[in-house]
Amino acid sequence: MQLTESHKQYWSKNLRMTSILLAIWFVVTFVVGFYARDLSFNFFGWPFSFWVGAQGALVTYVLIIAYYAHYMNSLDKEYDCAEVEED
Repeated sequence: MQLTESHKQYWSKNLRMTSILLAIWFVVTFVVGFYARDLSFNFFGWPFSFWVGAQGALVTYVLIIAYYAHYMNSLDKEYDCAEVEED
């Protein structure tokens, strides 16, 4: 199957956004978690390292998933490949 220019643009945008979101995931999971002990200040009444491990990372993951779903829905509509709802 030959890919059209529209398909290439769609996948290029998809891969770019996926790469950005994976980079954010990596930073939140490994970089911030690794250096959180050095960041010893209170955040909402808890030590920052505890907050990152217990709440911050999970909130970030949910936001990444929600943003990706929203972005892909708009990208699908832009390139006319959105799913059609049946009654």
